[in-house]
Amino acid sequence: MQRREFLGVAAGTLSACGLTRNIKNTDARERIQRSGPPRFEIGLAAYSLRNYFAYKKGKAQKPSDDGPSIDMIGFLDYCVAHNFDAAELTSYFFPPKADKAYFLGLKHAAFIRGVAISGTAIGNNFTVGVGPKLDSEIAEAKEWIDRASLLGAPHIRFFAGTNRQLEGDPKRLDEAADALNQCAEHAAKHGIFIGVENHGNLTPSQLLAIMKRIDSPWIGINLDTGNFHSDTPYEDLEECIDFTVNVQVKVSMKTPAGKKYPADMERIGKILKKGNYQGYVILEYEDESPYERIPDALAALKQAL
Repeated sequence: MQRREFLGVAAGTLSACGLTRNIKNTDARERIQRSGPPRFEIGLAAYSLRNYFAYKKGKAQKPSDDGPSIDMIGFLDYCVAHNFDAAELTSYFFPPKADKAYFLGLKHAAFIRGVAISGTAIGNNFTVGVGPKLDSEIAEAKEWIDRASLLGAPHIRFFAGTNRQLEGDPKRLDEAADALNQCAEHAAKHGIFIGVENHGNLTPSQLLAIMKRIDSPWIGINLDTGNFHSDTPYEDLEECIDFTVNVQVKVSMKTPAGKKYPADMERIGKILKKGNYQGYVILEYEDESPYERIPDALAALKQAL
């Protein structure tokens, strides 16, 4: 029996006894094994049109300019019109009373349009410290895993927490990993991947430290190309590619001081190809005039890949 298989069997046995929460296989995690050459399915994140959805985080909103208002069905139609393979249905823009029928309706609408639902995303924080707040964050995250299952979304994008909170208290790393372990066990029951995003100024070393504390095949990194605000962002991306289960591409990057500059799409494409990444590459457009400029951004991304 291979070591990884043994660990899987052992983890399953311990899980049945309720003993996994305090296990840290810090030397057990291996990079994702892929077969064949790199391959990509290009999608669009609903967050790209965040200022035009009828709802945002449970509240009604009006478009920020003259651009048309949109709902999730309209977003799927937009993806069809611009020939995206997939759509990430970011949770912030669902109506506040979205229920099982709503999510199944979206699943149906996406299928008949030939658009894959690549995943969804939530705005959690697992570095708030042990207590009722963290318990609530974990419970809500598990509820969104259930909703992702209804959508037929194979991936859900999580935030671990913030660099500042991790740097401020070393215990926060273990607490975040423990929370993610609990969520990974729940996600595994539904066959859903959790992608831990490099959000909140997390560094590659922090992300990889989290990965090494979670020996689950259902968790990896959601690699956002615009979220490493360092002097070496492309090297940072390369460090994380071996554990990446989903990629978000932005057309801009930021310096440590927060100054925005254009992303080198060709270089990003080379990193993904050299890393033999296979899976969804989701355009997350955060700059101005999205309706006008998303088509050009898509063309640049396709060229780079």
